[in-house]
Amino acid sequence: MAVTGATATRTPAWHGGFGRLWTAAVVSRFGDALRTAAMPLLAASLTDDPLLIAAVTAFGYLPWLLFGLLGGAVADRVDQRRAMWAVDLLRGALMGAFALAVRLDHASIALLLGLAFTLTTLQTLFDNAATALLPSLVPEEALGSANARLMTAQQIAGGLVAAPVVPVLLVAGAAVPYAADAATYVLAAALIASLRASAPDRAPRAGGSTLRAEIAAGLRHLWRDRALRGICVATTLCNIGMGALIATLVVHVTVWLDAGDAGYAAVITAFGVGSAAGGLLARRLAERFGRIRSVFAAGVVQTGCLVAVGSVRALWVTIAAMAVFAVMGMVWNVNQTTLMQERSPAAMLGRISSAFRTLAVAGAPLGALAGGAAAAAWGANTPALLAAGLFVPAVVSLAGLIN
Repeated sequence: MAVTGATATRTPAWHGGFGRLWTAAVVSRFGDALRTAAMPLLAASLTDDPLLIAAVTAFGYLPWLLFGLLGGAVADRVDQRRAMWAVDLLRGALMGAFALAVRLDHASIALLLGLAFTLTTLQTLFDNAATALLPSLVPEEALGSANARLMTAQQIAGGLVAAPVVPVLLVAGAAVPYAADAATYVLAAALIASLRASAPDRAPRAGGSTLRAEIAAGLRHLWRDRALRGICVATTLCNIGMGALIATLVVHVTVWLDAGDAGYAAVITAFGVGSAAGGLLARRLAERFGRIRSVFAAGVVQTGCLVAVGSVRALWVTIAAMAVFAVMGMVWNVNQTTLMQERSPAAMLGRISSAFRTLAVAGAPLGALAGGAAAAAWGANTPALLAAGLFVPAVVSLAGLIN
């Protein structure tokens, strides 16, 4: 099945469900960014063991590997709107309790590990339910624009707005960022609870149907759809490369480029700005070339950016290349998500979404280990070249979908 035609899109209406979902997503991402920026600082104040500090981040990935597919299957069984606001209320309660523990000086590394693991476990249900809910709030021809607006606003709120706010909140007290995150969860829950979304059409489950069987059915559908299978394989390869790049980027900039902390901050800022700008380009490319061609073009440009980062020893080149890389990354993500929503049966969208996410998370730590090993063996610039080498087969696999 070829997917080569241009895609007709239209702008989603702000009034009604989409506007409230958009607001909930942006508010929640802002709160999450406050927490994720403050938590490593708290961990470092509780222990000087780098392994324990790194474990806090690792525990934030682990539930996707353990429960990602299960979260998608549950999202296809339940009322997605109710599941989302219930999860947000629970996360708000957890964060409120954690803020109190920090305020009373009862925080510990064990508590941080448990919190990171629990929040991500709940996220496996929330994120898959959100992906499956969106098509019931906007017309199919507006999905691309809706995804672009959601992802762009979340990137701005989490990547650009929250960062300068964290130091201000920390001045008011170590517990304040966590209390603010708790408040954003409660507000997001109220907005989601007010939605009036129609439930997707679901055939009655066969007697004795199990979650394992339903997960397997979702994976079979993903594998049998040539376009979804191809983009899933390509995304997995690219995420291994991304893991290698991101895990070693600070060493690349501060050691290989000798640009110091200021140079690293400039590269990260360029990446954030590029991601926000990419949402504006994603829809236009899809309208002109179609979703698969847009993802293919994004992969080609990203490969060139990685080669430039890994081979040209100049800070301005890395800044420019990472900005363009981020633009194309958003083009990839928006069109990948929209394609998945368009080509998946509504009753299976949670499971198909969870397969994508689980593979993405599984690839990142594998790439991080490979990138670290490559940097230690051959130099701090080699992870970027390793990432480019992984992007090449991904792009080639996408080319096969448009021939």
